Amino acid sequence: MADRPTQDESPLAQFLRLGPRPDRTRHEGWQQWRLTRDAFIPAPRLSLREYDALSPRRKGLHDMHRTASHVNMRLQETPMSTKVADLMLGRLQNNAVRFAPGTLDGLMLNGGGFQGKTETACRAAAAFEDMWREVYRQLLPGSMPGTRDLFVPVAYCRLPVRATPKALCKNILDVYGNPHPGTLDDLVRAVRDSIRDHNTTALLIDDVTRLRLHRQDDQDTLDLIRELMDLNVTLVLIGVDIPKSGLLRGAYVDARTNQYVLPDIRRGKSHNEAADTQTDRRFDLVDLDPFDYTTPIGIAAFLDHLTGIEDQLRLFRATAGMLTSGSMPEYLFRRSRGIVGLLRRLIEAGCTGAIASGEERLSLELLRSTPIRLGNLDDLDAETGEVPDIPQDVPPPATPAKKSARRSRNTVFDDRGERPAADG
Repeated sequence: MADRPTQDESPLAQFLRLGPRPDRTRHEGWQQWRLTRDAFIPAPRLSLREYDALSPRRKGLHDMHRTASHVNMRLQETPMSTKVADLMLGRLQNNAVRFAPGTLDGLMLNGGGFQGKTETACRAAAAFEDMWREVYRQLLPGSMPGTRDLFVPVAYCRLPVRATPKALCKNILDVYGNPHPGTLDDLVRAVRDSIRDHNTTALLIDDVTRLRLHRQDDQDTLDLIRELMDLNVTLVLIGVDIPKSGLLRGAYVDARTNQYVLPDIRRGKSHNEAADTQTDRRFDLVDLDPFDYTTPIGIAAFLDHLTGIEDQLRLFRATAGMLTSGSMPEYLFRRSRGIVGLLRRLIEAGCTGAIASGEERLSLELLRSTPIRLGNLDDLDAETGEVPDIPQDVPPPATPAKKSARRSRNTVFDDRGERPAADG
């Protein structure tokens, strides 16, 4: 096959990343990620015989490419993520073409730590931006009147661990690379100008449940977030356990729309220039749940997910059904509790161990000795649930005991009748 390395003179290590990973909280980094999010090419599938025929240098590079394939597995859609992505993409498209004045309905994306909330939201926003840029390219092939040269349809930022209105404003301005004025009023004004001038349609704020709301700064930051909905931008808030965080305090569910309606901002502390306008701020709260292993539909979805993972592995002794047959699916669910991020880390670490040991397959014995490591957690806030609890010392499911053969009846005293003459 043409994609299989057979000569040392052919191009090598094209799978390696040049430079740091894209920083999606900056416009340049977001664009780099958006344009290359599906560009990674996994290692070619080689047999052991083909692998043994490679030079030592080629073997080392192929092993590195296999490792890169395992840690860069494509993000698979799940029934849960599809529901979230469809709702978010539909909301962004509808709001983008809405002409009537008024506050645009927002979204709150709720879920546990390592559940894939950020990736699901960013990919939905990137799909919207792909479409939106194509629309503008066809309708306005030149510059966009009324906007600065930098067109930023989607802005993504994270809430600082210790949130303040100033800190949030600075993080939003960093997306555009704009300077930070000195006072809060000037910061808020600069944020308003940046969102309007760069024609931003969607503003994603991640880690929003870092707001504790027992501090005045947290309450003021939440007020500022609500005010941003007045800027003709669709606000998408991403967080862990939003219903219990206090962000919905005072909100009620509109029976007609099934949306959360947030109370108006406090008047004394508001930096909203239209503070006298009574405007409902409405959010749809959508949950990104883990897999369910208690129903046939949930089990089937989990098995489909494992099948997709299995297809991406580059282990020489991997077999069909390696992750989906026997007691393996139940064990993987117990180790991960159905959380896609924990499952991904377990599979990655297991593949690394399988390559290093020469086993070249994932077995229950290998996975039992493979810990789930979450990596650098410095930018996560464990107190808000961003770091999930990892199940420890999970035994493999018990193998059902084989049914013993039915015990035969004692026939010593049975009357067998006359013995045949041939037996005499």
